[in-house]
Amino acid sequence: MPYLSSTVPMSVQGPALPVAPRTPKPYGTTMRPPLTTTVPREYVHRAAVSEVLLTGWEPAAYSGAGDRFLVRAQWPRGHSLFAPAGGYQDPMLLIESIRQIGSLLAHAEYGVPFGHQFLMWDMSFTARPELLLADATPTEVELHTVCRDVARRGRNLSSMRYDVTVVRDGAPLATAGAAFSCTSPAVHRRLRGDRPTSSHRPTPPAVDPALVGHTSDRHVVLAEPEPGTAGRWELRVDTTHPVFFDHPVDHIPGMVLMEAARQVAHASTGLNDALVTSLTSEFFRYAEFDAPCWIEAEPHSGAPGRVKVRGVQNDRTVFTADMLLSPRTR
Repeated sequence: MPYLSSTVPMSVQGPALPVAPRTPKPYGTTMRPPLTTTVPREYVHRAAVSEVLLTGWEPAAYSGAGDRFLVRAQWPRGHSLFAPAGGYQDPMLLIESIRQIGSLLAHAEYGVPFGHQFLMWDMSFTARPELLLADATPTEVELHTVCRDVARRGRNLSSMRYDVTVVRDGAPLATAGAAFSCTSPAVHRRLRGDRPTSSHRPTPPAVDPALVGHTSDRHVVLAEPEPGTAGRWELRVDTTHPVFFDHPVDHIPGMVLMEAARQVAHASTGLNDALVTSLTSEFFRYAEFDAPCWIEAEPHSGAPGRVKVRGVQNDRTVFTADMLLSPRTR
């Protein structure tokens, strides 16, 4: 059972939304010009509109195997958590954009009803640093997406893999991919039962934010390590955090674990201002609220900036991640 799931919180589920965008009519003197907006927040499993990164999508020309879509995203110049620093956008905006693509297309193009759980099995990307350069305006990217290995259980989507080429200013600067499966609310209840949506365990003290690329301990998800535990940090869980916990969930969200992996990479290498330019991750089970989760790091001795990360809870692997940190050139 993978750990990374998301669903549309009941509080933000509205009336049925259109399955696909309408083709715009030719612009004339009696029509308003086309406007840019975000996709509906329900499609990307966010309660806050401010956390929606995708701005639109449309089917793309067919070429080869798989269903093709052009998805657009905008990364803001300022974000409460993933803020630009040192002239570069935060790579976590790319990771979150890739996550949002899966739920958007599943709902809008493959008919997955709201309320279904999405379980992510793996996620990866490789990016050139130029993709993340901050500019005088928000960063606009095109996410050329191919959906494949589409499986259904009856009429309902049960799993899918998608590959993404990230284009900025006409140049392909990153590739990415992910795979997920879907479960109905009834199946999820049988699997999970009545799990809590918050942690009652005390939050341990945070490491120095500067060690993990942040300026506030509010955003630090690693605890100060105990003596004799080099390379191993306890995960700090704050269910009141407005971005990590955008809405109530019955487990620690995957973006919290991905941020923990990124912070561990910084802390274990001393490269606290480097960019994550490559990630390969696999997810094996849910991270629960009722037990400590440990994040372990193993820097690669022959490849500076490369780190293997593992999340462990109750002596079982929750996820693994292989990350590459690249120095900023600005």
